[in-house]
Amino acid sequence: MWVDGFWALVLLGLSIVSAAAVDGAPNHHGSLAAAVAISVVLCLTVALRRRAPERMVLLAAAAGLAQLALDVETMAADFAMLVIVYTVAAVGARWASRFALAGGMCAAALAQIRWPEQKASTFGEIALAVFQTVPFALAWVLGDSMRTRRAYFAQLEERAARLEKEREAQAQVAVAAERARIARELHDVVAHNVSVMVVQADGAAYVLDASPDQAKKALETISSTGRQALAEMRRLLGVLRTGEHQEGGEYVPQPDVEQIEELVEQCRKSGLPVDFRVEGTPRPLPSGVELTAYRIVQEALTNTRKHGGPKAGASVRLVYFDDGLGLLVEDDGKGAPHELYEDGGVDGQGHGLIGMRERVGMVGGTLDAGPRPGGGFRISALLPLKPAH
Repeated sequence: MWVDGFWALVLLGLSIVSAAAVDGAPNHHGSLAAAVAISVVLCLTVALRRRAPERMVLLAAAAGLAQLALDVETMAADFAMLVIVYTVAAVGARWASRFALAGGMCAAALAQIRWPEQKASTFGEIALAVFQTVPFALAWVLGDSMRTRRAYFAQLEERAARLEKEREAQAQVAVAAERARIARELHDVVAHNVSVMVVQADGAAYVLDASPDQAKKALETISSTGRQALAEMRRLLGVLRTGEHQEGGEYVPQPDVEQIEELVEQCRKSGLPVDFRVEGTPRPLPSGVELTAYRIVQEALTNTRKHGGPKAGASVRLVYFDDGLGLLVEDDGKGAPHELYEDGGVDGQGHGLIGMRERVGMVGGTLDAGPRPGGGFRISALLPLKPAH
């Protein structure tokens, strides 16, 4: 506003000086008062062009019409018309930009008709009108180019801001997914191994006086199970600490389908009878499928130990299909409470089944968990070899 006001005052001063200089000259048109008044109005459009560009272009048009009506010849203040044409083309409304372009194209021709050159031919007058129209066209083109450039940069800024928000959202989703994955791993490791240790500890306490050898064997099972749990937890925590390695320079490998037999044997030693069968031709599977299969069997046997009762038995069946791996884990115990598998758990319970569904969903498989018709509990899953898209 201050900069535009300064240049408006400079233009007004030049206009008044030039109008006073030619006042009274031969062949001069219009009065000095009219020239000064129109100069003030035109310079006002320069001062307020950023505040109200649409109103100022209308005011400039009105001043031009008054200049034609009062027979005031072109003067220095008419430069304000070029300025306002540029301004509305750059920042004004579209209708104001088109209006300014149309007015600029007509201004030179109207001036040439109103104040023709005495010694010029018709062709010369037309050429002069065309020549005087060029500055208006250039002013509008420059302003419209500036508008396009500003719109382009505004679009780039908006796109950059949108991409930044998308990156933040993707980072939050990735963090949440990784947090859920680690929570599932820790749940499976802790729940299974701790349940084995609890059963063995109860058995050791029961036979401590009557059968010290059995108590010693139970304590050895507790010790080996605890070490196994610590090794798996170190593997999980090691992933979170960049550059930290386990003993021997390598992390403990993730469990796979081949270790399910060891898991079943561990459950048998803890007192849970398990029938294990493999059907089909075993073959290498994707690492995600193998880990999912192992964790499902681990969680299912843990649930049997927790909810099946003291006399429960279980069976584990692996079936290799051409396009996937089938899992069936059944027990003949009491079965889990209804709300744990139907509603996803209440009061912090049932997270094992929730974790199972999440794992199976991540590899594009299907899971069915519920009570058996003859009693007990059944968990069946189908894990495809190709990941879900």
